[in-house]
Amino acid sequence: MANVLTDLAADIYKAAEIVGRNVVGYIPSVMINAGSEAAAQGDTVRSFTTAEPTLNTSVTPSMTIPEGDDQTVSSKTLVLNSVANVQIPWTGEDIKHVNNGSGYETIYGHQIQRAFNKITNQIEASVAAEAYKNASRAVGTAGTTPFASNFDLVAEARQILVDNGMPVDDGELSLILSTTAGTKLRNLAQLQKANESGGDELLRQGVLLDLQGAMMKESAQAQSHTRGTAYGSSPAYLTDTAGLSPTTYAVGSTTIHLDTGAGTHVAGDVITFSGDSNNYVIGTGSASSGDKDIVLNGPGLRETLADGVTATIANSYTANVMLHRSAMELAMRPMAEPPGGDAAVDRMVVQDDHSGLVFMISVYKGYKKAMFDITTLYQAKAWNDEAIALVLG
Repeated sequence: MANVLTDLAADIYKAAEIVGRNVVGYIPSVMINAGSEAAAQGDTVRSFTTAEPTLNTSVTPSMTIPEGDDQTVSSKTLVLNSVANVQIPWTGEDIKHVNNGSGYETIYGHQIQRAFNKITNQIEASVAAEAYKNASRAVGTAGTTPFASNFDLVAEARQILVDNGMPVDDGELSLILSTTAGTKLRNLAQLQKANESGGDELLRQGVLLDLQGAMMKESAQAQSHTRGTAYGSSPAYLTDTAGLSPTTYAVGSTTIHLDTGAGTHVAGDVITFSGDSNNYVIGTGSASSGDKDIVLNGPGLRETLADGVTATIANSYTANVMLHRSAMELAMRPMAEPPGGDAAVDRMVVQDDHSGLVFMISVYKGYKKAMFDITTLYQAKAWNDEAIALVLG
């Protein structure tokens, strides 16, 4: 039965105007790699990264053109491991019953939009988790919603990216907030006053205006981080520089050895070292208690770190994330079909206007029954820790 979905497409888009959707902030803030070629679960998507170039401080005149300095271009990969699938079955009897009321097309359109919402929320949460766990450093107070009296933390998060050498003025910078933090920001009197904020969009429409060069967005999938059990450890963890020469961790170091204390460290924990005002984010923790290594996200230490310095873990927090679009990539692919295709009698690619994602809907015919299927493979990957900062909430 051909063109099953063509006849129903108008109802899918019409339903988008009615069905409630959760707010999405992370998906439109990262690079989307949504190739049309089918893939299998576990397939690899490749990207690249370039290294710092060699800086020459002098030039020697010559009739021979210099060879130039070799540059390294490294390959990075992500594996499509995640699947999102919604199946919507209908029997002829079901359709007959609902046509006596609201109508099959109306209900079907709403079902598809709710399926889009369910899948989008799952993907949004995946991007959010990948983002915050790969942040370079953090500002704010764990367990305290930011923007209670001012929006200074926006500038402080921006400074992290500036200090990391990341672009912040090209229109690709976003700060994605929890809805609680977004409400606090909306309540700031100076942003509600049209003469001070430069417009009345926030006051009249509730639209968050760009601040400090960052697009302000909200996400219903803002992640709550549960800190490791090393929080409040007594005795406290201390840094250990045994075997280092000189006996200090240099600026840029990421692997730090700890001893003395007790408890676990998990990815996303925020750690501080006595005498250093920076809040570092742990990329690789340790489930062991006592003597261990932890790995900080790039670019690593901002100051040298001596032996025997107290290392303190921050409390649990809600993650608000500032990032540059180039920091992360979301890869999506339709699932591969067997040679000659499967039992689907129709397929249609539909773009979700709310999230911008593209989904493939397939219809399968059975015995007095049909099923509509939405399936996608996806994976989020943070390529550049230095382009991500946390605002703790």
